[in-house]
Amino acid sequence: MSWFLYVLECSDGSLYTGITVDVRARFDAHAAGRGARYTRARPPVRVVAMVAFPDRSTASKAEHEVKRLPLQRKRAFCAEHPPVDAIP
Repeated sequence: MSWFLYVLECSDGSLYTGITVDVRARFDAHAAGRGARYTRARPPVRVVAMVAFPDRSTASKAEHEVKRLPLQRKRAFCAEHPPVDAIP
């Protein structure tokens, strides 16, 4: 089973990074207010990046690295890794 690192653009223009096995379901949970506390205050608008990993450990390490990036580099990361399917 693949794990995915995803980046959401929130309603205030900020970016939220997380990992999951089902990006669509996780986006829907965030949008419904059942996701992270951060996205309850700033509802997600769309998925701007998505990368597949073979396991949770690798995805978690990548998530940690992306979260540490300055905003401009995080936006460049998003441009390099657009979502592959029709996720909002």
